[in-house]
Amino acid sequence: MRTLVTGGAGFLGSHLCDALIAQGHDVLVLDNLVTGKRENIAHLAREPRFQFEEKDICEPFAEKFGEFDFIFHLASPASPFDYAGHGIETLRVNSVGTLNALEAAKKWNAGLLLASTSECYGDPLEHPQKETYWGNVNPIGPRSVYDESKRFAEAAVAAYRRYHNLNGKIVRIFNTYGPRLQPNDGRVISNFMRQALQGEALTIFGDGSQTRSFCYVSDLVDGLIRMSASDSAGPVNLGNPGEFTIRECAELVLKVTGSKSKLKFEPLPQDDPKQRKPDIMLAKKILGWEPRIALEEGLRLCLPYFQQHAQAATV
Repeated sequence: MRTLVTGGAGFLGSHLCDALIAQGHDVLVLDNLVTGKRENIAHLAREPRFQFEEKDICEPFAEKFGEFDFIFHLASPASPFDYAGHGIETLRVNSVGTLNALEAAKKWNAGLLLASTSECYGDPLEHPQKETYWGNVNPIGPRSVYDESKRFAEAAVAAYRRYHNLNGKIVRIFNTYGPRLQPNDGRVISNFMRQALQGEALTIFGDGSQTRSFCYVSDLVDGLIRMSASDSAGPVNLGNPGEFTIRECAELVLKVTGSKSKLKFEPLPQDDPKQRKPDIMLAKKILGWEPRIALEEGLRLCLPYFQQHAQAATV
């Protein structure tokens, strides 16, 4: 296939590009590098089936690059630091950018997969979270630039399916980690790994009893590709249902890194979810998918990356 990956220079997008190239597909990446990094895709520069264009998809692009069979729409700041620092850009890429991607898919008669987020569930009152749950989201809180713009993006995909019979698909991605995750991006794993390797105290917000579920990036990419080839429109949860308190995660990072760092506790940010765990029964049923890599194994797999990059990272 000819595939287009918006946001393909980001953490998750770059790993998806690797997998698509390995399967023999042609890949064009559109990324404006607000949060993506050229270094994430530098190893693909000499690959004849790979092309990169620095492009803001909030500008229409359907006329510029020929036709494609499938669009993986991943463009968006995704970490708390990134969407807090680029709030308006986050709103625009998930609204205007999504509409431009859908218009391109419509023009090309292409399929489109939206990388949505577990943040659509907000601070959930249902646990674990199923796709049928509508969420508990503060529409004007500090996280709303991400939460609500992703909810809009889902509505847009559903509308193009409904009104234009477009082959649009939605996945809701839960916390994902692995190599190329920026050590200073404010996510749980990257924060803890960087702090542990720099000998700093590991910052825990609240009392550390809030829970998260962490999926290794190769497992997540496998789910994306399976979803793209499926007959399902979704939404489908993709994530690892193994549930850890933030304190348990911190202690596991200390074990894997061998760090002697201490823990420090700071106030819980506004609207920070108290619990997060995907129900993945739908993904098991329709995609034959479930993650294989447990958290401790995944942390050991990405330890060399963080050892290489953590010392140069600044917050």
